[in-house]
Amino acid sequence: MDPIQRITAPTLDVLDALLTVDGPAWGLLVIKATGRQAGTVYPILERLERQGWITSSWDDETDRPGPRRRLYEFTSDGVDAARDLVAARPSAAPPARPSAATPARPARSARPVTS
Repeated sequence: MDPIQRITAPTLDVLDALLTVDGPAWGLLVIKATGRQAGTVYPILERLERQGWITSSWDDETDRPGPRRRLYEFTSDGVDAARDLVAARPSAAPPARPSAATPARPARSARPVTS
């Protein structure tokens, strides 16, 4: 299993979503659990699989309507590493916003260019 080179908030969200599911999870379930876009989640799942953190397989359920699901689940090493990363995740701080007491920075006026 390769270490994750860059641990981002979306990656931690995907790991957390996979940890909260009992058994394999399909991509749309991870998308809904994280609130992230498919264009963010699927590349993370592919990268985690290439690095040996998760494995994937196609769902064999034929009674369910709709497209086949690709199921993702942790490897034994991956689940331990994911738990450690998610547990070490910094607590979410609200985004910094200027307060009403802090005056806004005045805009620079454009100076005419002289030759």
